[in-house]
Amino acid sequence: MNNLQAKEAKYKKIITALSIIIPLAVAALFGINLRELGFNVEPLTFLPPIYATINGLTAILLIAAVVAIKKGNKKLHEQLNTTAIAFSLLFLVLYIAYHMTSDSTKFGGEGFVKYVYYFILITHIVLSIAVIPFVLITYMRAKLGKFPEHKKIAKRTFPLWLYVAITGVIVYLMIAPYYV
Repeated sequence: MNNLQAKEAKYKKIITALSIIIPLAVAALFGINLRELGFNVEPLTFLPPIYATINGLTAILLIAAVVAIKKGNKKLHEQLNTTAIAFSLLFLVLYIAYHMTSDSTKFGGEGFVKYVYYFILITHIVLSIAVIPFVLITYMRAKLGKFPEHKKIAKRTFPLWLYVAITGVIVYLMIAPYYV
């Protein structure tokens, strides 16, 4: 096994672990409310519009990254995607912080709008889990200089990640009137 293959094997193990650990950790932490456990923490109710904005900025970064690579600007493409990953991690931290300190908000819409909301929410959640290995594999292939393989998976990663980022904003906008 050469050095590149060894690096790739190592990264694949890390990607597999992260693709399992992140959703499990989010699910576990989502169910913990620090106030209910007796901690004297203020509810971080100001966070939802912030993390919704981060989702929106992530979508813009992803589109800008595609434009950059189509114009041949690999360095800018890499910087934009690295920033999009950082924003996604920041979103995750803020989202968990909010849910660990605040009561969940119930959607109050009725009729057809309720079904639209839950469809968007469920697909957003499912795809936010599914996109993790796609993002990490796409990034790894670029870092290892495996650009044909990078380009091939990026064609799947981009629309999934963009959908997750945009639907994150839509979910926020739809539930925002029901925040207490």
